[in-house]
Amino acid sequence: MSSKIVVQKYGGTSVGDTTKIQNVARRIKRYHDEGQKVAVVVSAMGHTTDELVDLADQISKNPPKREMDMLLSTGEQVSIALLAIALNELGVPAQSFTGSQLKILTDGNFSNGKIEMIDRSRIDEAFNKGKVVIVAGFQGIDKDENIVTLGRGGSDTSAVALAAALGADECEIYTDVDGVYTADPRKIPTAKMHKQITYEEMLELASLGAGVLHSRSVELGMNYNVVIHVRSSFHDKPGTLVMSEDKIMEKMKVSGVTAKGDQARVTIADVKDKPGIAAELFTQLANKDVIVDVIVQSSPRDGINTISFTIAKKDISATRPIIDAYAKDHGNGKAEIDENISIVSAVGVGMKSHVGVAAKMFQSLAEKNINIEMISTSEIKISCVIKQNQAEDAVKALHTTFIG
Repeated sequence: MSSKIVVQKYGGTSVGDTTKIQNVARRIKRYHDEGQKVAVVVSAMGHTTDELVDLADQISKNPPKREMDMLLSTGEQVSIALLAIALNELGVPAQSFTGSQLKILTDGNFSNGKIEMIDRSRIDEAFNKGKVVIVAGFQGIDKDENIVTLGRGGSDTSAVALAAALGADECEIYTDVDGVYTADPRKIPTAKMHKQITYEEMLELASLGAGVLHSRSVELGMNYNVVIHVRSSFHDKPGTLVMSEDKIMEKMKVSGVTAKGDQARVTIADVKDKPGIAAELFTQLANKDVIVDVIVQSSPRDGINTISFTIAKKDISATRPIIDAYAKDHGNGKAEIDENISIVSAVGVGMKSHVGVAAKMFQSLAEKNINIEMISTSEIKISCVIKQNQAEDAVKALHTTFIG
């Protein structure tokens, strides 16, 4: 009998109702019956988190973050208890735990906490009694035992962190798709599923809008060398393995094309060209936890230039007072925000050894009469800011060009 530790994660759609929860329980039972130690991370059922946010919104437009974390963490408490009940009903001993019960310690940043440590003692105690361990994803506690959530998609992060803490070689992420595709298969019917993809590629795709995995979960997998297996909760076929580049034999020139539509572009014109000006602006944004993506600064002319950058739309309210004050102090007093943009990207580790990717990308967009407003590149990624209403055409064109 094997005593391998298996870590699995089931998303909200996989546990969306009691029938699906019972199906998940039967899958887990097969692993347990083989003698494996199983730890399962579960998200809230279906749209529970959205419904809880709506409830709070009916009372306050600016609720305290601590109380929002207290509220949102209850969704996972329902699903872990129901799954434990379903397993026990099948004759499988199981015990559910919240993040606080397991002492999943975070940095205390409400609504976007980062896991610092997991105490595995209660998990090992349950394993030694032959139990399946069910863990509430998306949550932990701070040093004062306040509940802290990990941000949207944080259950992925919980699962990979748990796999790292338990020394598991692989973390299975069960979802409503078969694996990681070259594009969103709901929009691009010709999208192909990867058998393997590198951490670096998956990290770029996750940060660029591919909703299969949370980007921080990929970072954790890469840092602790945990293979992440993205697979469907509705059948037993293998999915996509996210792993280190040195384990992958054939590297695609472009492994994925994405569009990210939740972004806005900030433009501040007539900024004085002198040292420290840009540092002042982006330091203020960082202090408000505003993440900046694409940044373009024009060449100085007559001692002034223009700074443009993209942010998430959800950060506009935090960004607006900063850029207005900055434009007044260092520019012409005007700062503009354009919400009608998307960022389309092509990602692939094969770009390191292939020339002409940028030229093909720009030519493909030009043939569809799509204007590029900003460009950002890295060793394995090229991103272009375009008009939002052209994003779908852009993705189709780039997928045809690079993948077929």
